Amino acid sequence: MIEQTVDIPTRDGKTTTFIVHPERGGPHPLVMFYMDAPAIREELRDMARRIATAGYYVMLPNLYYRKGVLELGDLPPLPEAEARARMFDLMGSLSIPLVMDDTDALLDFADRDPAASRGKAGAIGYCMSGQYAINAAARHPERIACAASLYGVQLVTDRPDSPHLAAQKTRAELYFACAEHDSYAPREMVEALDASLKDANAEVELYPGVHHGFAFPGRPVYDKPAAERHWERLFALFRRNLG
Repeated sequence: MIEQTVDIPTRDGKTTTFIVHPERGGPHPLVMFYMDAPAIREELRDMARRIATAGYYVMLPNLYYRKGVLELGDLPPLPEAEARARMFDLMGSLSIPLVMDDTDALLDFADRDPAASRGKAGAIGYCMSGQYAINAAARHPERIACAASLYGVQLVTDRPDSPHLAAQKTRAELYFACAEHDSYAPREMVEALDASLKDANAEVELYPGVHHGFAFPGRPVYDKPAAERHWERLFALFRRNLG
């Protein structure tokens, strides 16, 4: 495997991005991997590596670069409540338009890297970033052929760029994995999302008995059977659409 960490120029600065792909057999289909609220960490890099071992060029960008933050673990320690408030403040500093600007820059970089295929690409996002993966597919319908939201939040809002509306504007195949127990993505949101996608190329799957964050090995709520099911769903999605 080949790994690198590069600073990719964007409209608002530079996003430090972890890139990993196989050493042989390229160019490889691109998979954009949007981080969750706790930011870049080795847990996410390991997940990116797992995707790359299946033959993909994976980009894991830092979305908090505008705040000068890469890894929350590098920040001065705070009491739990204050640390949590800091994380939510960082999460609230993002918006779909900002992350779509970043996506444009990341795609431009990938198009200039001979290790990355310029063909069909995929996008995935966990937690806060499920919305970004879906909106990326709507923004780049000619490029992003599939996208997945894993226990994504704010998928049905009253904004014009709400993910449930963006999902209706793309030809990409979409997959939504939702936890049965999730205060950040309650059942009523999941049901509204599912109802809105009847005419879209999309699947909304409810994972019974699990909690928000179930796919992250470092979380107390980690559920291995559900996590492995989500990997099976992701790799099948990639095979169907990216080869």
